[in-house]
Amino acid sequence: MKNPTHPGPPVERPLRLVTDPPPVPGCDVCNALAKARDTARSAGDMSKVSDMNVEIREHPHGTRPRRS
Repeated sequence: MKNPTHPGPPVERPLRLVTDPPPVPGCDVCNALAKARDTARSAGDMSKVSDMNVEIREHPHGTRPRRS
């Protein structure tokens, strides 16, 4: 007998292996963010690790337009 609340088998999602964005060489801001990210990871604060990754990814270096 089928379970009426679950019409099919569970959906299996692929494992997403996201790597940390690297700091831009020579950028003091990116290097400071990467250091803060490493410290947060050591402390187990993965929320802050994620925040630092966003900051590094979005830090402007003149290669893409700034977001408003």
